Amino acid sequence: MSKEKSQIGSSWEDLAFPEEIPEPFTEGRAEQEDEEEEDTAASDSEEDVEEGPEKFRPKLLRMLEAAESRWTPQTRDRRRGEPPETGLKDSEEEAVKTNMQIQLNDQQEFNKLPTKAGPRPLSLPVSQSSVDSFSSVGSESSEDESAPQDKPQKTSSGLSDFCIKNIKQAAFGRKEIDIAQQGMPALMILRKRAGEEKPLAGAKVVGCTHITAQTAVLIETLAALGAQCRWAACNIFSTQNTVAAALAEGGISVFAWRGESEEDFWWCIDRCVAADSWEPNLILDDGGDLTHWIYKKYPGLFKKLKGIVEESVTGIYRLYQLSKAGKLCVPAMNVNDSVTKQKFDNLYCCKESILDGLKRATNVMFGGKQVVVCGYGEVGKGCCAALKGLGAIIYVTEVDPICAIQACMDGLRVTTLSEIIKHVHMVITCTGNKNVITREHFDKMRSGCIVCNMGHSNTEIDLASLRTAELKWSRVRPHVDHIIWPDGRRIILLAEGRLLNLSCSTVPSFVLSVTAATQALALIELYNAPAGRYKQDVYLLPKKMDEYVASLHLPMFDAHLTELTDEQAQYLGISKHGPFKLNYYRY
Repeated sequence: MSKEKSQIGSSWEDLAFPEEIPEPFTEGRAEQEDEEEEDTAASDSEEDVEEGPEKFRPKLLRMLEAAESRWTPQTRDRRRGEPPETGLKDSEEEAVKTNMQIQLNDQQEFNKLPTKAGPRPLSLPVSQSSVDSFSSVGSESSEDESAPQDKPQKTSSGLSDFCIKNIKQAAFGRKEIDIAQQGMPALMILRKRAGEEKPLAGAKVVGCTHITAQTAVLIETLAALGAQCRWAACNIFSTQNTVAAALAEGGISVFAWRGESEEDFWWCIDRCVAADSWEPNLILDDGGDLTHWIYKKYPGLFKKLKGIVEESVTGIYRLYQLSKAGKLCVPAMNVNDSVTKQKFDNLYCCKESILDGLKRATNVMFGGKQVVVCGYGEVGKGCCAALKGLGAIIYVTEVDPICAIQACMDGLRVTTLSEIIKHVHMVITCTGNKNVITREHFDKMRSGCIVCNMGHSNTEIDLASLRTAELKWSRVRPHVDHIIWPDGRRIILLAEGRLLNLSCSTVPSFVLSVTAATQALALIELYNAPAGRYKQDVYLLPKKMDEYVASLHLPMFDAHLTELTDEQAQYLGISKHGPFKLNYYRY
């Protein structure tokens, strides 16, 4: 992810597109155009042209006469001896052929048009990432390409404690945040109900998530509830630059931009923590990178935290490792395994965004395509449902027999990746594991196979095995790389193996509202919990909290809940106000 100017981003903008593509000019064509102008004037003066299909006969004849100039002498001589109707019919056929030839000639001339940017490079470094944003107005590739660290910026209020792409894009980002707010009712209700109480007053939240319009609504909600916030991005491709600008303009210290390098990524996290001048007491993480950084580099600061909220499989795995080793010295909330996260964000969000990301990146048609989805958890279920709905033939790989039989009952074939890899057109990873797709699999794929990841981290795809001397990487458009084998076979890799939907498209605001509200409540709970309620361990959110988050979203559907009678509640052995399911219940 070098900081040099993206040739891919600028070449299309600099291409001079004429309004009309002219035909190559010749003397014969000039005479022909003069004759056509005379014919046009004569035909316009005629008032006795018949109505109906024959009305446009003069124009058709002029077209045929124009086409006749390209016929051979033998063809003209043969036509002269034929009856008028037969000759006209054949002339129309010749005109169609001629028109096709003209279009081909025009296309050749179009391809010769010069560009301001010079010849487009055939191959780009694998580390170069595009700054284009598919999801943000104003995140244009024509903006200043200098490194954000090298250009001092200030907000209108004088804040300079941030590092983003371009603060001038704040107005565009504010519009996107305003739109996202309309689809996130729970957070807006929390602002209204708890805004006066300020349950997070005194909280210092350091966050590392995707910086999108939806996350911005969450960040500003935390600020409205009294928290001080500093934020970095958990993915180098998912940041919406305009939104980051709007957050900075609103007083949030943000350190992120689309297309960071690996070095930039960790630099932004370290600046966000600001351990020398600002001590956070709460972490909101997505993937565990921020938690890991503080644990390793600032152990003293880590021990002073009041709690951690984590929302991804990868991050939860890291927390459980720390807990098992006895090194987790603060309580942590496992949002990833809450009902609201699993059943809404993981399932419905991925169900709608997988198609959007693939379409925007590749323009692929799904009908009849053979697709293998690795993992049939909630993310895999959502992806399979969307792809199956458009006529794709789905295969599933699984290690869990329960998930495997669910796939079988849903009409999908469960197999191993090695068995099916050479037949499929597309491979999608949804496991949260590492090295799910290895070089051995890549070597067996058919040419043109699309490979992408819907898990949080790019560890699911063994990218290191592809960065070898015999393989050529070619960037064909933002977030789309062709990896070319010596024999010409090529694999299409999307977003360098990172999260497809947030790298190549956007996600629905309403679904993210469910997860964001859960995160906000988890932070409030950890910050306000009395001493001793939570030990140094990983906790699931109480069932009552899941139900509360769901209830905040029901008004959007004009939904009305049935209330249990006292007799019914007593019969079930539960409170008539919830929670309505026991902790072991599987939704």
